[in-house]
Amino acid sequence: MERNERKTNSRTHSITLDRDSKFLLRKVLMDFAVLFIVGFLILAFYLWGAPYERGFFCDDETLKHPYKESTVTNVMLYIIGLGLPVFTMCLAEWIRLRDYKGGRSRVILGTEIPAWVWEAYRVIGVFLFGCACQQLTTDVAKYTIGRLRPHFFEVCNPDIDCTLPENRWRYIEKFTCLAENKKLLKEMRLSFPSGHSSFSAYTMIYFALYLQKRFVWRGSKLLRHFIQFVLIMMAWYTVMTRVSDYKHHWSDVLAGFSIGLLAAIVVYAFISDLRKTSRRQNGCHDNELTTNGTTRTAPSWQV
Repeated sequence: MERNERKTNSRTHSITLDRDSKFLLRKVLMDFAVLFIVGFLILAFYLWGAPYERGFFCDDETLKHPYKESTVTNVMLYIIGLGLPVFTMCLAEWIRLRDYKGGRSRVILGTEIPAWVWEAYRVIGVFLFGCACQQLTTDVAKYTIGRLRPHFFEVCNPDIDCTLPENRWRYIEKFTCLAENKKLLKEMRLSFPSGHSSFSAYTMIYFALYLQKRFVWRGSKLLRHFIQFVLIMMAWYTVMTRVSDYKHHWSDVLAGFSIGLLAAIVVYAFISDLRKTSRRQNGCHDNELTTNGTTRTAPSWQV
């Protein structure tokens, strides 16, 4: 009787693990599919998108600034905005959960997934999803509005004689750019809102909110807040350089920063599990660890 019961329990356990494995695998594949769809739409805008062709006034001095290279390049933006948070999140979850043995095990295709790997996947996945959504939101506005950048005249060199009296106050819609750089000619119509501003605002503000819940060190009261301040200043510096480099008008960066800020708050408050972190009476943080409907607590990241 005992052997039969053991065999029955073993079969039931294996069936449960198999069901859990299928559920987790389906969940992971669905998450990657969603990220792929949003990412593909962003790529489609970049490769095949055609911005709205807006006209100009010859006496518009806001469009007569010189062309300058970006102080914060795209490579710098993506390495710092994506690489720094992702690396820190992986490190933080590993330190926080490397010895955690609670909860039901997560098995995918016969391989048991450590708690810190699963939590890092969840945290980074939410972060990247929010980043992709804010970027798509920014691109939709860029290509729909088609606002001209401050260096429009230098980049385009339109075939319009602005010295003629009849062109001075006229809104000119039909014109041809004499310049031949197709990439710059496309980019000159994508001023509003600022992509650098929205991207840097989202990544740095969300990263700061993440540290608020995951980084706890009793050795200093101000260290965490100083790091958060540095992150916000990095985003602020990026925003300011877009104006000083004549890449955007001030209203462009204000709109971009607002999109990134709103996206970070929405993702943090309604999508991520960071806000659900409980606080003990002694001031320490407990982070909830959810596995297939079972919620347990895990120690926070302490240095």
